[in-house]
Amino acid sequence: MKTLAKLRRSYHDKIGSQIVRNSKKGGQSYPNFADGSSQSSVLIANGIATALGFSIRNSPSIKGQTAGTLFEKLTCEFIENAFTAIRHLRPGRWRYLTTQTQISNFVQYQHLETLDSLVSDNQTLSAALGHGYIVTPDIVIARYPATQDEVNLSQAFLDDSGMASRTPFLDSNQTTSVPFLHASISCKWTIRSDRSQNTRTEALNLIRNRKGNLPHIMAVTAEPLPMRIASLALGTGDLDCVYHFALDELREVCKTLPRGEDQLEMLETMIQGNRLRDISDLPFDLAV
Repeated sequence: MKTLAKLRRSYHDKIGSQIVRNSKKGGQSYPNFADGSSQSSVLIANGIATALGFSIRNSPSIKGQTAGTLFEKLTCEFIENAFTAIRHLRPGRWRYLTTQTQISNFVQYQHLETLDSLVSDNQTLSAALGHGYIVTPDIVIARYPATQDEVNLSQAFLDDSGMASRTPFLDSNQTTSVPFLHASISCKWTIRSDRSQNTRTEALNLIRNRKGNLPHIMAVTAEPLPMRIASLALGTGDLDCVYHFALDELREVCKTLPRGEDQLEMLETMIQGNRLRDISDLPFDLAV
């Protein structure tokens, strides 16, 4: 079995070979997760690329939407491999999806499909309640309900006396074995202010419209500028935490950035305030 460090290294290698590309502006080359109009963004992105051994000199261009889709896929793959390796910390039957799965497919949000149908067919309800209930997260982690055999694995705890007959966590109480939404993860290859607001809006929908436990609500990004990461990470109540795909490398680069005191200070504020963590932290936070 691979160690966490090796899984992280493999994750970065795949990102470097499949997503990171060379961009140019005014004769200057930089990785495609940098903003060419920001010198700080270019310097930080180049520093991260060098630290991770990314080669971008002759790499062909790639569309932003394609880069985002690949980032979702590789991030989901890393999370699945790492979380599976520590499954003894959080047993269960799990599924990992990047297919824009609607939250109405899960126990806590099944009712939204009916609500959405009613709103669509009734102009009065539509005017009063609006739309946008059914969120489709970039990455979904689902847990299936437990069977009686799983419950009784260590001892005969659950019998046929009719106890615990209403909890959807037991497969026997469901007719179609609908899974639970354990985590909703937003992936942002880069961050702009409008994108961060979309992520917050989706998070608030998950919080307000649930019937049952709240899933983990997380975000993963490769954005090089701490100030832009802050637009998503700062504050509490909507997102559990934001995770950077290479936080240690970002931190080291910011320490050497010319006139980068503000960027470093913001980065440390987010880290010390438990609002920003490395991608390697995410699997363990899912086990909580």
